[in-house]
Amino acid sequence: MTLWEAVAIFAAGVGAGGINAVVGSGSLITFPTMVAVGIPPVVANVSNNIGLVPGSMTSVLGYRAELEGQRSRLVRLGIGSVIGSLIGGLLLLSLPAKTFNVVVPILIGLSCVLVVIQPRLNRWLAARRETAHPHGGPWLWLGVLGAGAYGGYFGAAQGVLLIGLLGSVLDEDLQRVNAAKNVLALLVNGTAALLFVVVAEVDWRAVALVALGSTIGGFFGARFGRKLPASVLRGIIVCVGVVAMVKLIYA
Repeated sequence: MTLWEAVAIFAAGVGAGGINAVVGSGSLITFPTMVAVGIPPVVANVSNNIGLVPGSMTSVLGYRAELEGQRSRLVRLGIGSVIGSLIGGLLLLSLPAKTFNVVVPILIGLSCVLVVIQPRLNRWLAARRETAHPHGGPWLWLGVLGAGAYGGYFGAAQGVLLIGLLGSVLDEDLQRVNAAKNVLALLVNGTAALLFVVVAEVDWRAVALVALGSTIGGFFGARFGRKLPASVLRGIIVCVGVVAMVKLIYA
């Protein structure tokens, strides 16, 4: 790895950490960069997942005020994220990449639709229930498990999937939903990372560069993202989701 290749991976890590804190899809920056400098795709995917864990931690810390009162909900949903991540990680190590390539753009597209209609959907649901389920009910748990499986397999745009799911079911504002998303994404990435460290080939130079960059990016991304109005954050989420969908379709 040359100096300039190392700089490129580090810069991609900064960008990925920042965008993961606000939306998700940071892997669409780091993964192609690793492949471009000659790291094999599966090794790049594994190394990218491990490297983004520190950035996920700083994102969670940056949103700790919005996490107040969500512990029991996140414990319950977090179990689904961990189980899903293990499933996705095992699929990555055993199935061809094209298995998910057909499904992933569809999931991202549906998530973007959910993000757009979230305010209207929440009003519609509120008119038909006396109180919102504090944990989102069994369907949200299954959805989070599915998002965890996707995140354990690849991870790009899992934030869009999670925000679409959480925002459409929970009676919370978008910033608190984004904070919950960061916790669940950390659980997914951390679980997959532990699996990959044990059983997969890892490029530890790339891991170190992405980890350092994503930690910096996650810290500043969280500080910036918390100040965004809900409408602006929703617009960013949809834009990133559309870009992710297009990139995966035409990859």
